[in-house]
Amino acid sequence: QITTVSGNEFLLQSDIDFLILDWFHAIKNAIDRLPKEQRITSRNLEFKLRRSSSIELLNNLDTESKEPKPEHRKSLIFRLNYSASDTNDRNRVKSRLKKFISRRPSLKTLQEKGLIKDQIFGSHLHLVCEHEKSTVPQFVRLCIKAVERRGLDVDGIYRVSGNLATIQKLRFVVNQEEKLNLDDSQWEDIHVVTGALKMFFRELPEPLFPYCFFEQFVEAIKIPDNATRIKSIRSLVKKLPRPNYDTMKILFEHLQKIAAKESVNLMSTQSLGIVFGPTLLRPEKETGNMAVHMLYQNQIVELMLSEYSKIFGSEED
Repeated sequence: QITTVSGNEFLLQSDIDFLILDWFHAIKNAIDRLPKEQRITSRNLEFKLRRSSSIELLNNLDTESKEPKPEHRKSLIFRLNYSASDTNDRNRVKSRLKKFISRRPSLKTLQEKGLIKDQIFGSHLHLVCEHEKSTVPQFVRLCIKAVERRGLDVDGIYRVSGNLATIQKLRFVVNQEEKLNLDDSQWEDIHVVTGALKMFFRELPEPLFPYCFFEQFVEAIKIPDNATRIKSIRSLVKKLPRPNYDTMKILFEHLQKIAAKESVNLMSTQSLGIVFGPTLLRPEKETGNMAVHMLYQNQIVELMLSEYSKIFGSEED
């Protein structure tokens, strides 16, 4: 809070310590540039900055106030003396921040103590699999089983969106609890389950089709001869890391079952390609060819569904 000679009052607020100091220095420099006769001669000039957060004081806590403050507002008032050394202020803040950071437990320590659980959503696929000691995330398996039990005949399965709030609730439960029952009544809308599964793949830091394979898959789908195109796609799929390959195989086998019920659920391989193309593979850096890439993404998924047995089958098939 700044009060000028003319009686005007200004209130500057921030939760960032260094920003407060920058404001102070800027105001101080502006005063220093004023003609001498306009300066305030008092060496006790003070700038009071009121903070709404509860971090430690930068300087002496100002216990005086012109008017009583409500109890519910526990703002901290900082007094930065005009005569204080700028270097000392900055060093004091740095020192306290270093102590605060050094005393904070590491993420690994918090995870070991069970205070923070390993996240499922937003984690790399191989890390989820390593944690679960598997090559396919348990959540993916559970979703697939739930959809195949009660969703194969549902109109627009995977195309129709579920309630986003419920999907986010399911996401939270998956990240916080080890046991998940998708037959619970709160997940009775199968579109919530499919929405959560799509969200899982969408939030992978690196998509199911790794970034380094994206251009190779695009080049493969461009091959005019169908047999050569299938052979090229198959070769790339076989080179994928084990978690990616196994997860992809079980997912596409599931989507093939969805497509087999097209007459009931109205979801063809083309429709599933449109839904899953951008979710499962994307370039690491978007370029001006986004529309073209999306076309190829859809075509790759559609081909892999149509030719599932040739791409994922054994060499003898």
